[in-house]
Amino acid sequence: MMAKGIVQAAVLPRASYKDLFVPKGDNRLLHEHGPCLIATSSIRRKAQWLHRYPSDIIENLRGNVNTRLRKVEESNWLGAIFAAAGLERIGLRPDNAEELDWMLPAPAQGAIIVVCREQDTYAKEACAPFHDSETALCTAIERDFLRGLMGGCSTPISGLAEIDGGDVIFRGNILSTDGRQKQEVMKKVPMLYAANLGNEAAMELLDNGGNEILTEFKKAH
Repeated sequence: MMAKGIVQAAVLPRASYKDLFVPKGDNRLLHEHGPCLIATSSIRRKAQWLHRYPSDIIENLRGNVNTRLRKVEESNWLGAIFAAAGLERIGLRPDNAEELDWMLPAPAQGAIIVVCREQDTYAKEACAPFHDSETALCTAIERDFLRGLMGGCSTPISGLAEIDGGDVIFRGNILSTDGRQKQEVMKKVPMLYAANLGNEAAMELLDNGGNEILTEFKKAH
């Protein structure tokens, strides 16, 4: 939610929405030799990682981007998980980083919104030329999905809307913190009828087992 009197002026074209695995040194993301030690501060990333690799051990990773990259090299971790957009925007994406195509992002990951004062018509008009309507639609759907599940940045909820021709394809999920439970939703609708897609996907997910996961998460937190 924006502060009172602040409104959206533009949504910039989206950068990469993907998550990256940044290995330490020459390490590769391999699991043939048993559990791996991985770092991330994101509950969402932790839950999805443990769902895929339940034997791995996840440690917390804090600090700014430079601090986190330094910690990867100084630690005994196999590597850590970062947002691609965060590294790419400041020119620090390592050459050996691996894109985690199987990991769904946080709603609106990789997007930037420009805001202004509600009565500032000059700012609104100045921002209009670089507003990207497709990114705005997709990220609005994703945020509606998150709100529909009553989640926030500390909830293991993921959502991604993408435009394919004249359709919007939405994929979302919710997991338990340990990754053992997972419920997913996937919907495809024409762009003309996509305004309420995020809410519809949230309700469908809740009705199909997501509510139980969300209830248990709230009890534990």
